[in-house]
Amino acid sequence: MATNAETAVETLTSKLGKPEGIGEWFEITQAQVNQFADVTHDHQFIHVDPEAAKATPFGGTIAHGFLTLSMLSKLVISIPGDSSIVKGLTMGVNYGFDKVRFISPVRVGKRIRASSVISDVQLKDPNSLQTTRTVIIEIEGETKPACVADWLTRLFYS
Repeated sequence: MATNAETAVETLTSKLGKPEGIGEWFEITQAQVNQFADVTHDHQFIHVDPEAAKATPFGGTIAHGFLTLSMLSKLVISIPGDSSIVKGLTMGVNYGFDKVRFISPVRVGKRIRASSVISDVQLKDPNSLQTTRTVIIEIEGETKPACVADWLTRLFYS
C-alpha cells in the first residue's frame, strides 16, 4: 500500500509542467512596506519616503524585493489546488530557491497575485517529498511580472 507521500508524488508528477492556477489579488500598502522596513532595518528612501520617491523613475515608493518574495506563502495559498495531496500532510517547510529574479518593482498601492507550475517533485523518503514550483508574481495592469522564483518546498506526511 502506498504511503500518503507516495500517493502525493504520483498526483503531483501527473501535473508537472501544467499551470496550477492563478491566486487572488493582494494589495501592497505603504504601511506594509514601512513595517517590513522596520523589521529588516532597510529604510532606503525609495521604500519609505513617498515625497523623495516621487522624483525617481518609479514616481513613488516601491516594495522591497524581499517583501514581494516573502509574500509567496500568502499568494500561493490562494491558488486553487488539488486537495488529494493534503491527505496525511503534517507540515510543509521552505527548503530554498533555485533561482529568484526581481523583474519589475511593485509600486505601493498596486495589487499582486501569483501563478505557479510544478517543475519537479521528488520522493525523499516514504513520508516526505520535495516540490519545485516556478512561481510568477504578476502586477495588476503591468506587462512584466514583479518576480519569478523557483521555490523548493519539503512536505512531510504521517
